[in-house]
Amino acid sequence: MQELHDAPLAPLTTFRLGGPATRLITATTDAEVIDAVREADAAGVPLLVIGGGSNLVIGDKGFDGTAVRIATTGFELTGTTLELAAGEVWADAVARTVEAGLAGVECLSGIPGSAGATPIQNVGAYGQEVSATITEVVAYDRRAGETVTLTNEECAFSYRHSRFKADPERYVVLRVRFLLEDADGLSAPLRYAETARALGVEPGDRVPLATARETVLKLRAGKGMVLDAEDHDTWSAGSFFTNPILTDAEFDAFRARVGERLGDGVEPPAYPAGQGHTKTSAAWLIDKAGFTKGYGTGPARISTKHTLALTNRGAATTEDLLTLAREVVTGVREAFGITLVNEPVTVGVSL
Repeated sequence: MQELHDAPLAPLTTFRLGGPATRLITATTDAEVIDAVREADAAGVPLLVIGGGSNLVIGDKGFDGTAVRIATTGFELTGTTLELAAGEVWADAVARTVEAGLAGVECLSGIPGSAGATPIQNVGAYGQEVSATITEVVAYDRRAGETVTLTNEECAFSYRHSRFKADPERYVVLRVRFLLEDADGLSAPLRYAETARALGVEPGDRVPLATARETVLKLRAGKGMVLDAEDHDTWSAGSFFTNPILTDAEFDAFRARVGERLGDGVEPPAYPAGQGHTKTSAAWLIDKAGFTKGYGTGPARISTKHTLALTNRGAATTEDLLTLAREVVTGVREAFGITLVNEPVTVGVSL
């Protein structure tokens, strides 16, 4: 276990932003993670848990407390059952499941961050969410002071949400267990229209696992969603805002605003989101509100490849990023009456 003081945190995030932590502990085993968390809790010291740093916005003043970087390793595949240590690199783990001929997470290829973060956010993309394959999450319960195992149902997964996100001060994820599918080298049924179109098949079809993975990686790279140190469009947290889910009444009011602003006949994106609810596209909202690809003149700008990603062009501060985010939120609200919600976790700052 490594311990540093006044330790820079920016290099541990994909935004490359944020000030230092008073204390940074790098834990390489579950026991070290638990010991570090227990020590901070016993001393009443604020605690920040860091995985891959791909969904984290840290304030310029940094973090006055103990930051615990989870660097545990462990990839255990038995038949179709997979257990990942929280510190495993998610993108690498997905690649290994594809190599093993197992379906279920192949469309989550290229997503940055650690395995332990996936259940917290219920990570999803291109028609798959981890909640569809997670069977159990092993976590340290800070309130009870013990390690617990939560079933899929107990995780209370929903769109980009979970029990862990709802109560962020309680659980520290240690291990995640998945049940994958042996479909004779084929992918899970494709659920996302863009992926199916790119592959020349129909939604619901299966394709070779490697083909599905390669297609998703190409689609993500085209949107700046695959990490590349030389490409500032990837100095981001991926999608900065979640797609709004509206009640039927809210969607009707939104559709009317769209007609007033963009003209009769223009229909906003609409996707089923459960009884009485419709999901629409945050990227569409941002673009139609006037914040197009590459928007901005300062060191923080919208990606040149995707309107949903806010980026650090190399010399930004966290405040630069937040100024841009607030401008986008205000612009979308004024244009369409919808308030966007940030997807990344904020530390020491807020929109």
